[in-house]
Amino acid sequence: MKLKHVLGAVVTILAIAGAVSFAAPEEKSEWTYPVVQGYSPAWPLPQAAVQPEKGKVYRAVFEVSKPGEQPTDPAPGLLHAARTYNVFAADGVPAKDMKIAIVMHGPAGFAAMDNATYRAKYNVDNPNIKLLSELKKAGAEIYLCGQTLHGQKFQESAMLPEVRLATSAMIVLVSYQNNGYALLAF
Repeated sequence: MKLKHVLGAVVTILAIAGAVSFAAPEEKSEWTYPVVQGYSPAWPLPQAAVQPEKGKVYRAVFEVSKPGEQPTDPAPGLLHAARTYNVFAADGVPAKDMKIAIVMHGPAGFAAMDNATYRAKYNVDNPNIKLLSELKKAGAEIYLCGQTLHGQKFQESAMLPEVRLATSAMIVLVSYQNNGYALLAF
């Protein structure tokens, strides 16, 4: 009887040891800001079904037409542009292989303006300034619709230095899409 119990215990121990030694290692990951610091973190998912292709250049043009939900919130489209850089980089695509253009228009045009202009409208500092600076550092081409500039009666001299004036958002969107950029609208 004792031998039977000993063999049973040995089998149980071997089964547990086998399960432990053959278990998949737990993936350790965390939120990361590989390109755009402080905005829109990414969680690396190397086991996910769809992965970016290494060595491929990705192109996206962001239509940013909505301001932040609160005047103290950055424009959601700018946050999505930051997340695009961070998500692709977290999965191995270098920022140099990300070609991103951003055009702000309509109510989101205030995001492209200096603190004095933004404060005159919302009574708070522009929460988009640092984010736009980070996006420009990452390599984004950033535009303000010229029709918005004049429609909102902005002064061109009040535009942030990271932002260039475009004739219109429509021209930016059509031109970039004709050059193979995917449209992402927010």
